[in-house]
Amino acid sequence: MNVWRRTVFMCGHNIHQSVLPSLSRAQYTVGGEKPGLRAIDLARKVQQEGKKTPAMKAPTSPQQKRVVELKRTSQQLQNVHPNVLAKHLLRTVLYQDKHVVVINKPYGVPVGDDSGITSISSVLPVLCKMMDGTQIKSKSQLFPCLALEKDSTGALLLARSEEMVEHILTLTRNNQVQRKYWIVTIGLPVPSEGLIDIPIIEREVMGPQPHYKMALSPLFKLNDSGDGITKVRGHRQAHAAVTKYRVLDSSSGCSLLELQPFTGVKHQMRVHMALALGCPILGDHKYSHWSKLAPQKLPDRVLGKLRLEQSKSRHLPLHLHSRQLTLPGANRADITVSCRLPIYFTQTLNQLNLIPPDEREDK
Repeated sequence: MNVWRRTVFMCGHNIHQSVLPSLSRAQYTVGGEKPGLRAIDLARKVQQEGKKTPAMKAPTSPQQKRVVELKRTSQQLQNVHPNVLAKHLLRTVLYQDKHVVVINKPYGVPVGDDSGITSISSVLPVLCKMMDGTQIKSKSQLFPCLALEKDSTGALLLARSEEMVEHILTLTRNNQVQRKYWIVTIGLPVPSEGLIDIPIIEREVMGPQPHYKMALSPLFKLNDSGDGITKVRGHRQAHAAVTKYRVLDSSSGCSLLELQPFTGVKHQMRVHMALALGCPILGDHKYSHWSKLAPQKLPDRVLGKLRLEQSKSRHLPLHLHSRQLTLPGANRADITVSCRLPIYFTQTLNQLNLIPPDEREDK
């Protein structure tokens, strides 16, 4: 009796079987199963097994849904066509004149081009053309100034020429550009207002997951008796870093702060908050731990207020927002641009019972 081979395609696999020509279609055996188990029966069995596999739990609380949605939105903005991101940024323009433009930077979108994903810098030529009008042949350009971190939000300053970039950097070095940020911290800084003047240096963190972080490089240390301080020699690779802070409100083990940086060192505000004051920014998973890379661990009280499980804290966004930008005006009054808080930031304030100054004044 001749034997011939049939290939059955099922569930993405090629299943070869030897079948006698005299057998009916319903009697074919598949994948070594005992005779009598038809292909349709095997398909049903595989389908039933799939139903037994536990599906990924959908976020249950409103906060979990928000952070998951925020993460999804930021990923979409990073992978969209440049024209789509440019149109989004066009709708967020806060101020413009012949020298500068201020936009509202969205969460999770990097400013620079070195990340391999769609960035704000990569779509500035498209944004510039949209602002000037597609029917106008314009040679104008846009350049980022005083760039924000990828996971921060708020007022982002763009210059219309390279000369204006240099001018703004000179103004910044002379403290003529005022930048104010709002943050939410874990804990209450003591004292409630002050100036942090501690240099910052990049250091390698050894351990199971070696990595680099910015760290404090103090110029003073406690003396041997512990009743005074002694000046130490500064590290040549350390950068001067100065941050003014002020507590706006505190509740539920958290605080709303206004920060004013006078220097622009990488991760300056995050390092000063976490390592100098011991009050890390909510959602800062990098500097909430020094020796390891892990999601931020939140106190039970804060988790309860946020209606969040500790296992989901890795989805919490960084609560660092560029709230206000003030530039010296040319032959006129200063230019002050304020940027509203993102939705997730406002919702966090409501859940933690933190009241911004402007809302307190209205009440």
